[in-house]
Amino acid sequence: MFAVLSGIAVMVYANGAANGTNTNGTSPESNIILNYGGCPFGGHGFGHRGFGWGGGSITVSQEYKDNVISIAENDSDVQNLLADGYNVTDIRPIISTVIEADGTVTMKATTAIVMLSKNTTGRAFVTVNVEEGKVTQIVILTRTVIEKP
Repeated sequence: MFAVLSGIAVMVYANGAANGTNTNGTSPESNIILNYGGCPFGGHGFGHRGFGWGGGSITVSQEYKDNVISIAENDSDVQNLLADGYNVTDIRPIISTVIEADGTVTMKATTAIVMLSKNTTGRAFVTVNVEEGKVTQIVILTRTVIEKP
């Protein structure tokens, strides 16, 4: 259960950082920085214990982002979206955390979400398995607005 909740927390932090601001409201420069200094849900996380481990931050290297984009762009469905006017707007790594029986903690970004946008009418979320070097899912959301006088 801890792994699931920590995965959710990391994803929410990634959402904030990937949208151009860190969780503390600052703007990242060229890298996405995930700051563990607070909880995005208000208060201090789920219940009184929370997720505020404090301290460190995670910086996503340009090489990682370039690798994820390269994998996505090699997929024929993603190529069709790009040809249709979608643009890559964001990369959100999904970090899995494993705690072994001896207490050893391993964190690895084995999956990433590539965000694509088409004007104000379309968004696509491309799930990339970085270890296998392939796209595993594409979710396309479209919006139609009908203005009436």
